[in-house]
Amino acid sequence: MCGIAGILRLHGHRPDDRAALQAMSDSLVHRGPDGHGSFIRGPVRLTMRRLSIIDLESGDQPMANETDTVHVVFNGEIYNFVELRESLAGLGHRFRTLSDTETIVHAYEQWGDDFVNHLNGMFAIALWDEARARLVLARDRAGIKPLYFAHINGVLVFGSELKALLNSGLVPRELDYQALGRYLSLEYIPAPASIVRGVRKLRPGHVLTASMDHVSERAYWDLSLAQSESDPLPGTVDDHVRAFREVLQRAVEQEMVSDVPIGVLLSGGIDSSSVAALMTRATDEPVQSFSVSFTEPSFDESAFARRVASHLGTSHHELRVTPSDLYEVLPTIQTKVDEPFADPSIIPTYLVSRFARQHVKVALGGDGGDEMLAGYSTLQAHRLVPLYRMLPKTFRRAVVERAAARLPASPRYLAFDFLLRRFIQGADVPPWRQHQMWTGALYGQTKSAVLHPDIRPAVNDNGFNDMLEDTAAASHAAHPLNRILYQDFKLYLEGDILAKTDRASMAASLETRVPLLNADVLSHLERVPVALKLRGLTRKYLLRRAVSGLLPRSIIRRRKRGFSIPIAAWLNQDLRELTHEYLNESRLQREAIFNPPEVTRLRDQHARRASNHAKSIWTILMFQLWRERWLDAV
Repeated sequence: MCGIAGILRLHGHRPDDRAALQAMSDSLVHRGPDGHGSFIRGPVRLTMRRLSIIDLESGDQPMANETDTVHVVFNGEIYNFVELRESLAGLGHRFRTLSDTETIVHAYEQWGDDFVNHLNGMFAIALWDEARARLVLARDRAGIKPLYFAHINGVLVFGSELKALLNSGLVPRELDYQALGRYLSLEYIPAPASIVRGVRKLRPGHVLTASMDHVSERAYWDLSLAQSESDPLPGTVDDHVRAFREVLQRAVEQEMVSDVPIGVLLSGGIDSSSVAALMTRATDEPVQSFSVSFTEPSFDESAFARRVASHLGTSHHELRVTPSDLYEVLPTIQTKVDEPFADPSIIPTYLVSRFARQHVKVALGGDGGDEMLAGYSTLQAHRLVPLYRMLPKTFRRAVVERAAARLPASPRYLAFDFLLRRFIQGADVPPWRQHQMWTGALYGQTKSAVLHPDIRPAVNDNGFNDMLEDTAAASHAAHPLNRILYQDFKLYLEGDILAKTDRASMAASLETRVPLLNADVLSHLERVPVALKLRGLTRKYLLRRAVSGLLPRSIIRRRKRGFSIPIAAWLNQDLRELTHEYLNESRLQREAIFNPPEVTRLRDQHARRASNHAKSIWTILMFQLWRERWLDAV
């Protein structure tokens, strides 16, 4: 695991760039505290920070081929590197190290740009081909590892995090208003956009090539859930269950390969518990597991994690989280998370990562199960909407909507009043927009109202709505559930879940791996029928069946609760002063991004518990903290 960055001078003038390259490297030290390296030759400058996991002695980067004409820096892990090494050696390639990085160099020599199709792993790669004077950037299929780039004034600058580009001095710090609009609705910014104008994220499953006269980007992989309808896997339900368990077991074993201590982040949910169970089957040593607990009962899953740990016999470690911990880590998170990000679960994710790092250097997690196996409660809501729409509109408005409006606002996690209001809000819009409205923060007139009048035209939601519709349509799936799963995979998984896990774990210098997004698992699940993912209203049916007998029945049957913190209550208590400091009317008026009267109205209603506006307030607050740290910084 590493942080990578670089500069390619596409035309003419080639200054030294050493100071810029050093600043980029220094900004990524948390991603790789064990070592660093750089390569400067002709128009290219590469740098990296290393977190040593595989081949501790000889795996330093940048790494070159035998003729010193191909150079690579790489963030991630290649899980099939042993098999690739054997295959490439059989084709005549000579290896000098035991690292997975060297397989990338030789795979490129053998297969050219198609080398990415041979890699099973999580990765962001920068490769300089000196003979052809071209740079190749590549990102893994799901987008587990991030990669930003900007093409400005004849210079291509790139890095694992946005801060590397900002600290290079080559990228202006200008706000992208359309990206701001997407953030306010989604609570994150999906690829290829970024919050800074001119900076893009390389999309998952894409390769970018740059030479002196040409920069282009292409997809080398895309999720194909349409296969489950046109060419499903054959066999009975039991056959499917058995085959999936075998594929997932192999993926877990692949991702347990490490030359340093390894553990599992255990929430007590079905995904992380399944990974933990399969890890215990792959080793004779006790697996180290890590979880957090909360003082607020509706958010606390620690009892489930302890139950799983006891059942599996893991060496379990638990961290108690209090509101004071929030104050402690918010500055750290704002330093490490260089785009606005409003998913509050990044806080406990960072805390458990920092806690786990005291014992291990690598941890497996359960990310990806919800998107690939239909785990979100919104999917159940999609099946209930047609029934709700059968009710006469007059009855819905006069009885259901009025009753929902009168329910007292509860600060509890996923409280009934919150879920009901959200369901009603999205019931009459198209499915592709409906799904995002149920999970996001600010939409339509509500979003327009919180924006300062001067910038409303620049935000322009037309492009945002088109993006949502186009993403769902790009799945080419006939089944509506597969279109929603595809949309989640492309937007929410990449922009929120994986970004959160990467930033939080890397801030603690912990490598986190996600077996449910292993390339072999993705390939298998592409062809699994929808009915084995969401069976009636039972989510993750295939996974629950696959691990039955490995986990307690109470864990297999329990409903999803998510991994979050009691923001609604904390905004009125421990975070009250912070909220007032960053969301007071004079400050908002001076900065001219948000509309002071509307933000004040939201705050007042939330403080009086007349309505739960936690999502909206937290989203605006996180932008304000980001703006002060990154946009206004010099």
